[in-house]
Amino acid sequence: MAKLLTDRKPLFGNSRSHAENKTRIKQKLNKQTKKINGVKVTLTNREWKTLNKAS
Repeated sequence: MAKLLTDRKPLFGNSRSHAENKTRIKQKLNKQTKKINGVKVTLTNREWKTLNKAS
C-alpha cells in the first residue's frame, strides 16, 4: 500500500450549458504512485514535477 502524502482536495464547480442548466462537477487530482528509496508514495502529478525540478 502506498503512502498518501498530499493534502490537496478536488476542485468543485458548475458545468453550464447554453440553456443555463447548472450541474455540479468535481475535478479529481491526477495522483501518481512511484517509489522513493524503496517506499511507494502517492503524490499528485504537480507535486512530482516540483520534486523533480528541485532535485
